[in-house]
Parts: sequence; structure tokens; C-alpha cells
Amino acid sequence: MLLGVDVGGTFTDAVLLGDGLLVTAKAPTTPEDQSLGVMAAVEAALARAERDPRDVTAFAHGMTVATNALLEGRHARTALVATEGFTDLVELGRQARAELYRLCAGRPAPLAPPELRFGAPERMTPDGPLRELTAAGADTLARAVAAARPEAVAVVLLHAYRHPGHEQRIRAALADALPDAHVSLSHEVVGTFREYERAATTEVDAALSPLLGRYLRRLAERTQAAGLPEPAIMQSNGGLADLASAAGHAAWTVLSGPAGGAAGAAFAARAAGAERALCLDMGGTSADVCVVHDGVVAEAGSSEIAGRPIALPTLDVHTVGAGGGSIAWRDAGGALRVGPRSAGAVPGPAAYGRGGTEPTVTDANLLLGHLPGDVPLAGGVTLDRAAAERAVGALGEQLGLDVLACAEGIVRVANAEMLRALRVVTVERGIDPRDHALVAFGGAGPLHAVAIAEQLGIARVLAPRTSGVLAALGLVVAPRRRDAQRSVLRRGADFTAEAVASDVAELADAARAALGEPRAEIAATYELRYRGQAFELAVQAPDDVPAADPEALRAAFEDAHEERYGYRDPAAEVELVTVRVSATVPAPPLATPPQPAARAPVDGPAAIPLPESTVWVPAGWRARTLADGTIEVTRGPR
Repeated sequence: MLLGVDVGGTFTDAVLLGDGLLVTAKAPTTPEDQSLGVMAAVEAALARAERDPRDVTAFAHGMTVATNALLEGRHARTALVATEGFTDLVELGRQARAELYRLCAGRPAPLAPPELRFGAPERMTPDGPLRELTAAGADTLARAVAAARPEAVAVVLLHAYRHPGHEQRIRAALADALPDAHVSLSHEVVGTFREYERAATTEVDAALSPLLGRYLRRLAERTQAAGLPEPAIMQSNGGLADLASAAGHAAWTVLSGPAGGAAGAAFAARAAGAERALCLDMGGTSADVCVVHDGVVAEAGSSEIAGRPIALPTLDVHTVGAGGGSIAWRDAGGALRVGPRSAGAVPGPAAYGRGGTEPTVTDANLLLGHLPGDVPLAGGVTLDRAAAERAVGALGEQLGLDVLACAEGIVRVANAEMLRALRVVTVERGIDPRDHALVAFGGAGPLHAVAIAEQLGIARVLAPRTSGVLAALGLVVAPRRRDAQRSVLRRGADFTAEAVASDVAELADAARAALGEPRAEIAATYELRYRGQAFELAVQAPDDVPAADPEALRAAFEDAHEERYGYRDPAAEVELVTVRVSATVPAPPLATPPQPAARAPVDGPAAIPLPESTVWVPAGWRARTLADGTIEVTRGPR
């Protein structure tokens, strides 16, 4: 049997699949130690399935440890080692302001303070060393770093993506002088050019890896004691990595949780035959949105978390602070606002009866009848309508609204926030949402999906029967994956099919070796630009990889450039900047679980309960059950 466990802000979800069974379970998330909530969800799923831990053959885990630590500013004491003269690289950043019209808005402070930045006596050029790093110089540097007693060290030298020897020499010296510290080398973490982005990503990797490593080791001890296999960890790129690799590179997992949901959404879209889909994952704390075309989630070559660049491949997921537990409040101007602050798992929404007193989206849905008050939520939570009325009513008094009007306002404001997020990944990128299906999941997603679809002109909403735990199901169906990337900067006579094939073959060997699978499937992505441009566009390799034709790559790039920016320049020279290769091993084949009993079509308004979620069908819409148990909601008789 295959086990997937996803940690959310409010609940920890588990899915157990195999042996003719599909079993789901939820347990409250335990922020003080997420591994406790993980084990509680696993135990609940095994008990419901009447199975033993030894029946589990593979365990996949998605979590928010690295993300939360970055958002909350919790990290190890971190030193930065950079080429002399470049130690302030992260603090200087780029010239672009965080907000164009707010001159006082700045970027987050570097994770390595000035007193923990050290210059390495070396200088590397793209063609090799200009100033050699001697063994004595490396030892002197390592002793200076050790005297500062950091828990982690980020090493970022100029052009190390092409010539990593000096970084490797510093690691060897640090191993002698500071044997217990975690060391992150930029050429291993990122492997591409652009010093600022490479430095910021490596700094994040070093600062978070000790925290993530402690959590994963604690989880591994608990799973071993329970008789479970060691968990594989979801990366930001939508693939699984072994626990040791993830523990050593926290930057790979900063979007671990949303990546599981995106993988589950792609699986659900394929199962429902939706070639073009938008995905809405609304949990207790936040909502994640992404685009799925032909069963594949859109990817990005980099992302930004908490204002810090992460120069690594990630699933292109956009997140906003709108969840079922998001707290509604009145701002200084008298307007109704929702989120980003959340009631979380403890105390939770007021309706949970656990001591919460502030109004949330869940409280509003209960008062509006979108949540049936007589049916316990997942995890056995019974809803207290009177507590919800008190919380929402108190806010209503501040706003001059009655209870139901305030509840309706809370839902509309939350919907507007998610609608804005969906427009970011569609309209703002030239994608028409009207010919897409909206796949809604998470504990709260199906409650809001139809209203959002109506605003976007979408006529079809899909709520999988495992909506409430779809991120955990995504972990089960996710492939194992490792990426290798390198900036190659090829143009003119250097941009040939033979040279590109050589780059791909070398990176493929590295990715397969890291994965430990010499026959893993290979896919290549190429980042190209017109000469003189500052940023690239990524295009997929033709099917005949590894021998990629430069003319075919140029044509694909110009098509993408015209789609994104509205023009192409046939006379301009095209450069191949970066090659990225992914090695993947698909998840084990899944036996088809038993199909649920068919439901008669339902006309709105109606609430349709699912095992861990609820689908709200407004007036004018009709719901029917597809063969796999997915609830399909379309426009019906008015």
C-alpha cells in the first residue's frame, strides 16, 4: 500500500491507497512538532483501513517546515562566505524596488548579518582562476568562520557554477575547522549564474537546512519505531527526493506543501478528462492556485518566497492568505478585510468550539448554510453555530451590518482574494480562463469554487471525491525526481546541436546519478533570450532529446516570446542561457479503488458533503457524480 501525508496550516491529511482500498484521514496539525500530527494522521488512516504499518511499501511526505520557518524568520545562525569584495551581495540585491510607489518599502534583511560575512581570498573568472585560492588561505578563512560559531555556512563564490573547485576547497577546510556545521555550496544548490539570486538561494538553503534536518530526523525516528518505511519528501518541483537529500537542501522544499496539491490537481484533471484546468487549493490558512494543461502543471525556473528569490525549478503555484481559518477584521478605514492572519489549528475558527473568538471564513460559511451544521467536519470537529454567530456578530457591529450581511461580506472578500490570484496565473499571462475547468480541492475549496468560476466565466467545476486530502493523494502519485541545471551561455558558432546534446547528456548523467536510477526518464528544458535581454523564457525540448536542434529551439522560443510579449524579432541573435534536465521515475502503478455509489443530479442551492470537504452548489447550477466519484458542477436550470 502507498501512503501520502501532507501537513497543512490547520489539518494534516493522510491517504492510504492500494490493495483495493482508498482510505483517507485527517488529524489536527501540531505546529510545535509537525511530526506528531503526521503520526496521528497515519495512525487514523491505518486504523480506518484495518491495516498494519508493515503493509505500507512507500511513504511520501509534504510539509511546511521550511516555508513556515522562512515566513516567520526562524533559522539557524548562518555565515556567508563570498569572494572578497562581494560579501554584501545579498544585501545589495537588485536595483528594482520592492514596491514602485513606496520608497520606504525594503527587502527582507539578509539571513547572514554583517558580522557573519567573510571574504574568500580568491577570484574566479568564467575562463578559470584569476586569483588562486591556496590551501593556507582556505584554512585561515575556515578558522575565522569557526571563531564566529555559526550553525550553518553558505559558500557563494563568483563563477562557481562553472568552476566549483574553490567552493569545494572551502568545504574541506570547514569540515576540519567546523565539523558540526551545515555547509551549502552554491554550485550544488543552484548551479546557474546571476550572483545575487544564487547567493540568496544558497543563504536560504544554509539557514533552513539545520531546522529541516532536525525535523526530518525526528520524523524518521518515529516512522521507524512505528514500522513504517522512511518517508520520501516532496520538493518544490513536484517530484520526490530521498529524506537525506531533502534534509541537506532545505531550499529544494520551500514549496513542498503546495507542490503536493498541484500534483494531486493534475492527477484529478487527467482523470476527469480536463485538458485545460485551473486549480484552486483552499485549506485552513491559505489558497494556492495553478494552471494545468494536458495533465501537466506549469513550471517556473525560479520563484520568490517571503521576498527572497529562490533560483530553483518550482511548480508555478501562486499563494494568497485566504483559507477557511482566515480571520475577518475591520481595517483603519472601516473596510472589511479577510486574512492573511489565520486562526490555524489552535484555537481554530470560533465554530470549532476550541476557544476561538475571532470571525473566520468557516464561521461565515456555517451561518450562510453553505456548511451543514449537523454534520461533523473531518477529524470529528462538530460545529458550534452560536459561537460563530457571536464572533461574526461582533465584527458586524463594528461594520454596521447584521450577522448574515457580515457573513456574506466575509465570503465575498475571500472570494475576491482568490479571484485575484487566479487572474495572476491566467489573464496576466495571456491565458483565457473561460475555456478551462476549475478543479477545486482542499477542505474549503469546493465551498467557494462555483462563485469564483462564475466571476471568471468558467462553466465547469470539478471537486474530486478526495478533495479534502487531494494534496496527500498528489504525494502518492508523484514521481521521484532530481534536477540538474547549468548556465551554458551559448550563441553563434558555439550554439550547435552537438554542443547542446553534450550539455544535456552531461546533466542527464548527473541527475540520474543523484537519483540513483541510471535508466530514469529524462526531460530537458532550455532557457533562451534575444541577445541583450536580461531575462530568459523556458521552452521544452523537442521529443528527440538529447539531440536538440538549435533552429527548433529558436522557433519554440520565438513562439513563446510572441505569446508572452506580443512580438518576435527574426533578425535578432538568440542565446541559449541555461539547460535544465530532470530525471524522473514514475510512481508505482495504482490499482483502481472501489467506485463510490452514484448520486442523483442535484440542483442548487445545495450543500453536498464529501468525506473531508463540502461542495456548495448555488442556485442556477447543477451537480452530478462522474464515474470516479468526482462531483461535476455545471450551469443548470435557473
